[in-house]
Amino acid sequence: MRKLFIIAILMAATTVGHAKCRNVFVEMGYQPAQVDAKLKEVFNDVFRGPNKVYFEVGDSMGYVSDIKNHDARTEGMSYGMMIAVQFGEKDIFDRLWRWSKKYMQHQSGNREGYFAWSCKTDGTRNAEGAASDGELYFITALIFASNRWGDNTGINYKAEAQHILNCIQPKEYTPEPRPAGFPSFGPQQQGPQKMYLIDPETKLITFTPDGFGNRYTDPSYHIPAFYEVWAKWADDGRADLWKECAQKSREFLHKATHPVTGLNADMCQYDGSEMQMPRWPGMPQPKPGEKPRRNGSNNFRYDSWRVPMNITLDYEWSGADAEWQRGYGERIQNFFYSQGVDKFVDQYRPDGSLPEENEILQAGGFRKLRHSIGLVSTVAAASIMCKHAKSKEFVDALWNAKHEPFEDGYFDAYYDGLLRLFAFMHLSGNYREIIPHK
Repeated sequence: MRKLFIIAILMAATTVGHAKCRNVFVEMGYQPAQVDAKLKEVFNDVFRGPNKVYFEVGDSMGYVSDIKNHDARTEGMSYGMMIAVQFGEKDIFDRLWRWSKKYMQHQSGNREGYFAWSCKTDGTRNAEGAASDGELYFITALIFASNRWGDNTGINYKAEAQHILNCIQPKEYTPEPRPAGFPSFGPQQQGPQKMYLIDPETKLITFTPDGFGNRYTDPSYHIPAFYEVWAKWADDGRADLWKECAQKSREFLHKATHPVTGLNADMCQYDGSEMQMPRWPGMPQPKPGEKPRRNGSNNFRYDSWRVPMNITLDYEWSGADAEWQRGYGERIQNFFYSQGVDKFVDQYRPDGSLPEENEILQAGGFRKLRHSIGLVSTVAAASIMCKHAKSKEFVDALWNAKHEPFEDGYFDAYYDGLLRLFAFMHLSGNYREIIPHK
């Protein structure tokens, strides 16, 4: 009798754990074997197929490349690590981490612990500064690697995560002269400056930890569920801070998403308000009577696509803001449904109107609105939060979408491919909070 009681408890615990990771594809009528095969296919497209973005270097390293921009970015490297730990691909994870640590991570100086956001594929840095979402994913992926594989298999994952967490705390520094030849964010900073991943006043993540970029934020960098992971398993003595950051990010997302459309700006102020068009010394000023150019960063575009999936992640792993998140999921799907499930474009103003041509952010040499599979993916992932019947149409659209070049030749194997894979992980129940291995 005692044995049966223990088995019943274990079965109940397993059921609760899996409740956070529903297989929505199966719920909507797809066969489990179909789903498993499709997930493997999409993973192989990114890591092993003819249009792969993952490349191995020698016996121990590898990188993820933004093919169309000819570089490796902390975004893609850290995404690759998160995907690898979710799939149990330890060799891929370790290769990506070794490359990131060798070429991207600063081992000393003002930026110790931070990562250069862009490198050539030979490891030469295009820029020294960080883009804050990379550190966010690196830390979380390393904690999951520690939980899954332990810290005694050649890399002390937990110690690496803790080192980054220690280095991202606020500090003062004097900026070095900026090298020419690669885009940077804002004007050259002068005199003593502050550096931090998380703004100490608002507890919100910065766009960049130093320079002009720590004066504002990027809504797609807000992933409250990751802070909850840090609070549980980083063991860095800052659990209360990370819980506060999670809550502040949830409150921020309420302000940063449009109350009707659910759309959000690419970048915004810490209070969720619009960015102003910067007027740096030497920039041309508007002519008398000329309408000021709208700051395109206030529009919903490439970075913005990630927000529906990030909110979905918090809904699945935490559930701390479930009521608002369910409403948000249906709002944003209702908007895209109104535009046509197979027709909506990939850039809008937050009120749902189309941007003017000079506001459209170019990609791969094209300044053009498209029905992009990356956005198809993240809107479909939001179905996890939704109860309305429309959600199945978005899931079916993702399932049937082909990741292939557009008629004009444009093809994004990198960003579209990674977001597509993340969406299939979500909707198949394979993007999970990884608890410590026992």
